[in-house]
Amino acid sequence: MKHIQWQGDKLILLDQRFLPYQETYVECTSAGDVAKAIRDMIVRGAPAIGVSAAFGLALAAQVGEDLDKAANVLKAARPTAVNLAWAVDKVLAEAASGKAVSTIAEELFLEDIKTNEAIGRAGLEVVPPKARVLTHCNAGALATAGFGTALGVIRAAKDRIEMVYADETRPYLQGARLTGWELAEDGIPVTVIADNMAGYLMQQDKIDLVIVGADRIASNGDTANKIGTYSLAVLAHVHGIPFYVAAPFSTFDLSLEEGSLIPIEERTRKELTEFNGVKIVADKCQVYNPSFDITPHRYIDGIITEKGIFRAPYKISLQSIVETGLEQKNS
Repeated sequence: MKHIQWQGDKLILLDQRFLPYQETYVECTSAGDVAKAIRDMIVRGAPAIGVSAAFGLALAAQVGEDLDKAANVLKAARPTAVNLAWAVDKVLAEAASGKAVSTIAEELFLEDIKTNEAIGRAGLEVVPPKARVLTHCNAGALATAGFGTALGVIRAAKDRIEMVYADETRPYLQGARLTGWELAEDGIPVTVIADNMAGYLMQQDKIDLVIVGADRIASNGDTANKIGTYSLAVLAHVHGIPFYVAAPFSTFDLSLEEGSLIPIEERTRKELTEFNGVKIVADKCQVYNPSFDITPHRYIDGIITEKGIFRAPYKISLQSIVETGLEQKNS
């Protein structure tokens, strides 16, 4: 299923809010349309919204819209995922040299798929035979241009997987609706569990490994990911279970020293107080609905990227990549 389709003069997005039971597509003809699709979670997942934003700039360029203004609108759609700003800034930088914006966006799309496949290959190292893997939210093909990050590792290690446990991931149920569906379609054994069951599975010795995605990673390895990730990391630490993050290198925000500096998006009250249009919370109740939490680097055994697996101390292990990148830029 093609969830991001560029058709030259419009961007077609699969509306992920209605999966897996309804296949609906949304047509975007402007940068504003794309920003709304990102904000409303029609498209979600850090790499996917980055790629979509790149195509949003392509739409802006076609009608002669000011690219800097369009970029600001797109960046503001969701503040936590650094891939969004990274993709927008990359498009602006390359467009400044006269390159067609649509060409840049298409290249980013294809590059993301290759990156995810490389993440999958790198992650094979940490997946044991007959692995029982727990994952959270959806870091699969639907969250990227294709293949996936955390699910990319699982796909690459398909022959080693005995079972994947997918947290339902309230309140949007990305794990239950999207991860469960993706894995079942791929023929990978998957069991959907409620968010509050993970600790019990670990206590029963049913989990060998936890792999999650990421929306932003600070230079010390602190990681922002879907709310509930921190709880899993603590539980995995207590039970002696390896906990890995899988993400493209573009998810690192090396300008931030630690996770406390990562902006955390707060979503609307309605996401928690209603389910399929039915109220489930009393009107007088207050609601707190952060979309992400921060997992401290001390609970992360490694960060799987297309450039390999980084391990603590992260600032030191990342330094060689940073220095190499600077050398290449200056050569």
